[in-house]
Amino acid sequence: MSSAAMNVLRRPSAAERRSRILRAAADVFFEHGFAATSIDMIIARIGGSKRTIYAEFGNKEALFTALVSELADDVLAPLHEPGGNEPLDIRTALVRVAERLISAYTSKDLVGVYRGIVNEAHRFPHLARAFYDKGPGRAARELKILLDAAMRRGEIKPIDTAVAADHFVGMVRDNLHLQVVLGLSGAPNGDEIRLRATGAVELFLSGIAATSRDR
Repeated sequence: MSSAAMNVLRRPSAAERRSRILRAAADVFFEHGFAATSIDMIIARIGGSKRTIYAEFGNKEALFTALVSELADDVLAPLHEPGGNEPLDIRTALVRVAERLISAYTSKDLVGVYRGIVNEAHRFPHLARAFYDKGPGRAARELKILLDAAMRRGEIKPIDTAVAADHFVGMVRDNLHLQVVLGLSGAPNGDEIRLRATGAVELFLSGIAATSRDR
């Protein structure tokens, strides 16, 4: 049998199947919102059976939470990239995270999830909590850890790192996120993302950078 034929017959791996389900779910949530989305609608996009989704995620709420968690994994990946024994300097780490945050906040997937959760938060408060804890809240918590390490190394002056992390996430989200959510602007291109990320980090660090007196 040719390699091409083998590829056709090859069953998708569990990771590939999970990715396809989440991709389809993101599209349907974006188009219809959380409440109006059904498992049947997601199955219609990818084929298969309900049992596959229920076995992997349990229910629609868990599928939504998994989608948010995966988006957060991608955004926060730079904080966990292997780099030998030397940690990334604070500026490099923050720029990388800022670029991922801007890209995620203005992406079709997250815009759809955000619109859905804002519309349905009063009906599904547990999902609103899951969205915050798995997304923005998690980003702030992991940034706090990054800032704590930088403070121990003397790269930044003594500050309340939890508050600073919240400030950073807010700075990076910026009004651009709201413009995209409202349909007033499209997602930025790579150059604009880099420019905005670098600008936010420089502004952020100019307020917390350690002086010789703090070291």
